[in-house]
Amino acid sequence: MEIIQIVGLSLVATVLILLVRENEPEIAMQLSLIVGIIIFIMMLGRIVAIVDLLRDLALSAEVDLIYLDTVLKVIGIAYIAEFGAAICRDAGEGIIAAKVEFAGKVLIMVLAIPIMLAVLESVMQLLP
Repeated sequence: MEIIQIVGLSLVATVLILLVRENEPEIAMQLSLIVGIIIFIMMLGRIVAIVDLLRDLALSAEVDLIYLDTVLKVIGIAYIAEFGAAICRDAGEGIIAAKVEFAGKVLIMVLAIPIMLAVLESVMQLLP
């Protein structure tokens, strides 16, 4: 099971980071970042499979792919912002982490505007 590999890697990395952090905090931060990237790469195949499945479902349901692409972009922004903010917090930069989260929320709102306009247009067409 992949989760056992991920948890095992995470536990080993956590112990190493705790041991190294006292003397070499820069190396501990780099190790944390590398482990995060490794876990992301391990999940990349699963992410691609999910996106392909969602595209196939959208095509079979005859849903405009613009909406699916927007939803996928929103999910991507949310995950990337969370990952970036966690790295900033690990480095002791809580204020920068909050700004990364804020930027992610603003970008999500910008991406949501076309969907909100499409919903509004649909509602307007229903009204006499």
